[in-house]
Amino acid sequence: MEEEIVARREKGGFWVGLAAALFYPLTAIVARRVYVGAEKIPRQGPALLVMNHISHLDPAVDAVFVHRQKRVPRFLFKESLTRAPILGPIVSGSGQIPVSRGSAAAGDSLKAAHQALEDGKIVVIYPEGTITKDPAGWPKESFTGAARLALQNDVPIIPIARWGTSQVFNGYTKKFTPFPRKTITHSVGDPIDLSAYRGGNTRSASKLREVTKVMMDEVTRLLGEIRHEEPPSAKPGDPA
Repeated sequence: MEEEIVARREKGGFWVGLAAALFYPLTAIVARRVYVGAEKIPRQGPALLVMNHISHLDPAVDAVFVHRQKRVPRFLFKESLTRAPILGPIVSGSGQIPVSRGSAAAGDSLKAAHQALEDGKIVVIYPEGTITKDPAGWPKESFTGAARLALQNDVPIIPIARWGTSQVFNGYTKKFTPFPRKTITHSVGDPIDLSAYRGGNTRSASKLREVTKVMMDEVTRLLGEIRHEEPPSAKPGDPA
């Protein structure tokens, strides 16, 4: 009976189904998918997925990746996307979390993410905030929002590196190269143990910076394994 419960797909509703109908064919056409360690994503209950960000194609690819693990992802995304002609109704209707950057409402996005975790959902966050500006595609300095979520919610914190999307769509040159077909790889690490940081003041700026670095260093390590390269000696996980 327990195995049947674990294998059951999380229900997402109409808008999640529509997103799947759009994103599954799109991502399948432009790339082969390689998943390493996908079984580490919980099949039920809350989790915070911490990922690198290299292309505007990432959310579609990552949504398919999480959905294939029988979960419905909740992304933090730019509030302006809610006004996009096709994407807007999908992100709003599927329970995604808008971020109003530089406004008084910016903190509401973290409140919504906290609530999603309390409700047993999967939350996906890109600590870098936007696609990396590093010419080689390594993670850049990151913000501390992911650390706030990680320290204030006792849920699995799972690092994930993804590589290959920028070869399909380069966000800075705006070059879209679907052919020849690329390979997009997701590598999932073990849950990060943050027990040493949970005591005391979890809102301390220095602690948040340190936790951000711990998480992004692990994401960067996984990315190096995918690329078969040694990450740069500079510390890309250091928070902005």
